[in-house]
Amino acid sequence: MLHWNDLHPYNAMGIFRLPAALDLGRLKQIINGALAAHGLTGLTLNRSGGTFHYAGGQVDCEIKVISGGADSQAALSAEIEVQLNTAFVLDKGFNPFRFFAVTEADGFWIGIVFIHVIADGLSITLLAREVIEAYLKPGEPPVFQPFELYPHCRDGLLSQPKLLFKKLAALPAFVREMRSSSRLWCRDENDFSNRFAFFTLDAGQLEALIKTAKACHITLNDLFLTLLLKSLSGMASDRQLHPRRRKIAVGCIVNVRKGFGLKGQRAFGPFLGSLVVTHELPKDTHLTELAKDICRQTTAIKKSRLYLASSWEQAFGRFMFALHSPARRKQFYDKNFPLWGGLTSMQVNAFWEPAPGERPMDCFSVAGTGPVVPLVFSVVTAETGVKIAITYRPAFFSEIDVARIKNVFIEMVAQLKN
Repeated sequence: MLHWNDLHPYNAMGIFRLPAALDLGRLKQIINGALAAHGLTGLTLNRSGGTFHYAGGQVDCEIKVISGGADSQAALSAEIEVQLNTAFVLDKGFNPFRFFAVTEADGFWIGIVFIHVIADGLSITLLAREVIEAYLKPGEPPVFQPFELYPHCRDGLLSQPKLLFKKLAALPAFVREMRSSSRLWCRDENDFSNRFAFFTLDAGQLEALIKTAKACHITLNDLFLTLLLKSLSGMASDRQLHPRRRKIAVGCIVNVRKGFGLKGQRAFGPFLGSLVVTHELPKDTHLTELAKDICRQTTAIKKSRLYLASSWEQAFGRFMFALHSPARRKQFYDKNFPLWGGLTSMQVNAFWEPAPGERPMDCFSVAGTGPVVPLVFSVVTAETGVKIAITYRPAFFSEIDVARIKNVFIEMVAQLKN
C-alpha cells in the first residue's frame, strides 16, 4: 500500500463521538500515554527493504480543535475531507497518527487519522476504545492492555505452497473477468483527490437487511455488496459499456485475522485481504437473485481462501509499478483492474459491547480510495443502525453522481423494509 501513497495520501480514520465536554489537556495526555504504552511512536519505514521500526518512547501529539457551530456534521465532514487529502511526512521517526476534535453542545467527535499502511480499522477502533474509556472515567487511572503488534503471519509466497498454486491457477479466470469488466470514464487522470459523503440507516432498516440476508441464506456483507453493485449500475449507460466489457466489478476488503490463525482481538496491524465480484446486472435482475449470484462468487473465493493471498497481489503491484513511468503508473489500475467501487465493513458490537445502561458507541470508519478503486463504502453496523461513509474521487464521480448512488442505495433498503 505504500506505493499507492506516492500517488496520493492513502489515509484512513476512525471517528468516534464522546458524550462529554472536551478537556483538551486531559485528552491529549491520555492519547500520548496510550501511544507510548503500546510502542506506537517514532515510526521509520524502510521502503527498499520493506521493513519498519517503531523507536518507542514518549510522544507529544497535537489535537486540532474545530468548533461545530450551528452545523457540527458539516464541520466534521469538511475536516474529514481535509485529512483525507493531507499527506503524512514520512521522515525518520515520524508519528503515523493525527488527531482532531469537533465540538458540539453536549459532547464532541474525535477523529484518529492514520496512514493506512500501518493498521486496519479494527486495530484503530481497539486503540480508540482504550482512549475513550479512560477519558470517560476521569477519576480512574488509564488502563492500556498490551497489543500484539504486527504478529507474524504465514503470508509469504513460499510459506503456503498450496495457496500459491490455487492463486496461480485462478489467475487466467481473474484476468478474463477484468477484461470483461467495464472501465469508468476518468475526467482527469492526474486528479487523485478524495471527497467525502455520509449517510445512516436506522435500526429498523438494519433489521430489514438482516432478515433479507437470512431469507436469501447469504451474509449481511454479501447483501451490502449487492446493494453497492445495484446502486452503481445506474452509472452504466449503453455508451459506456463496451460490447466486450459488459460487467461491473467491485472489490471487498476482508478481515484475515482468522484465516492466519490470529486468535483473540488484540492483534494490531493491517490484517486485510480482498476479493472481487463481477456481474452484468441485466435491468430485470431482482435484488435477491443478484444477491445469490454475488454470494456464489464470494463463497467460492472464501472456500479456496484466495483472499489470503492479497499480500502477493500487492507485491506484484509494486513490481509492476517499478516497471512503469510515473505517468503510466497513474493509469495502471484504471486500465488493468477496472473496479467501480469497493466495500469495507465492520460490526462494532462484536468487540465493543456497551455496559448495561450505557449507550452504544457512536462511531464510523473512513477509508481513502487509493488508486485501485475510485469509490469506497465504509460500513459500520451497531445496535442503533448502520453508518456508511463514502469516499470518492471526483475524477470519476461528481457530487451529483454520488448523491444519486446514495439515494438508490437508501431506496432499495426502504423497499426491503416495506
